[in-house]
Amino acid sequence: MSSDNFELNNGAIQASTINGVNRLPDYAKREIYARIIAPELLQRFNLSPDLLSEEGIDLLKLYCPSGSSSVEMALFHKPNFEDPILFGHLTDNLAGQVHILLYVLNDPESPRFDVDRMPDGRKTLFGTRCRNVEAELAAMEYGLAPGQIRRGLRLLNPAIRSFEVFVKSLGHDLYFTEPLYYHNAIIFEHYGFNYAKGKKLMERIQIGFGSAGDLIKKLDYSTPFRHPSAASSIRKRSWAIHDGILGEPFTNVTMFKHVGKLAGIDTSSGCAW
Repeated sequence: MSSDNFELNNGAIQASTINGVNRLPDYAKREIYARIIAPELLQRFNLSPDLLSEEGIDLLKLYCPSGSSSVEMALFHKPNFEDPILFGHLTDNLAGQVHILLYVLNDPESPRFDVDRMPDGRKTLFGTRCRNVEAELAAMEYGLAPGQIRRGLRLLNPAIRSFEVFVKSLGHDLYFTEPLYYHNAIIFEHYGFNYAKGKKLMERIQIGFGSAGDLIKKLDYSTPFRHPSAASSIRKRSWAIHDGILGEPFTNVTMFKHVGKLAGIDTSSGCAW
C-alpha cells in the first residue's frame, strides 16, 4: 500500500485534495495531515512520533469532517495548554490546490499577549474585527508583530520543507497562501513565494514608506503605532498598516510557491526587520 492509497471497502482511494483526504478513514486522515508537522518541531518539545503525551493523551487535534474542503489542525506540546505550538487552517481553492488560510507556530515558553481577544473575552479575529490596543502595544514593545500572541519558534524553514512533503503527497507541485499581515507577505517572499495578486500593493507600500512617499508623512506620532522608525522596519511598518495607515485593510494579497523552487521576489529592499 503506497503512502497515498488506503484500502477502503476493498478499493484503493487516492486523495489529491483536502476534500478527498477528509473522506478517508480517521486513521488515514491523521497520517496524511501529520506530514505537515516538521520533525524538528517534535524534537524541540520531545514529542513522540505518535503525537501522544506520556499519559497517552492525543496532542494532535483535527477538525476535518467528511464532506468538508478544509481542515483545522492544532498540535500541543502538552495536554491542557492554552495555545498550540502549531495551528494550521487549510482549504482547497477552486482548482483543487492547497490554500493556507492560517499557519502559526507559537513558543509556549514565551509570554502571552491577548491580541486575539478583548478583556471581556470577545474574539478579535487577530485584530480584524476589533482590537485589544493595550495588548497590542505590549506585544509591539516586546518585539512581536501584529497578530502574534506569543513569540514564534523560528522553525519556518523546516516547517515549509515538511509542508511541501505534504503537498507533494497529494500530487501537487504548487500551493497558495493568503498573508494576513504585511510582514507575513515579506516573510513568505524570503522563503520563495510569488504573488498571484497583491504585488502592486506591496510595491506601493515600499514607495509609500520611501523618503518622498505618502505613507512616511503619516508616521507622525498620532498613535503609538505610527512612529517614524516604522519607515525602515518591516515589523513596525506592519504595525502601522494594521493601525490603518493605508486607509484600507491589508487584504486581497494571495501568494503561491512551487515546491522546491524560489521565486526571488523582494518588495522591501533595504528595509530591516
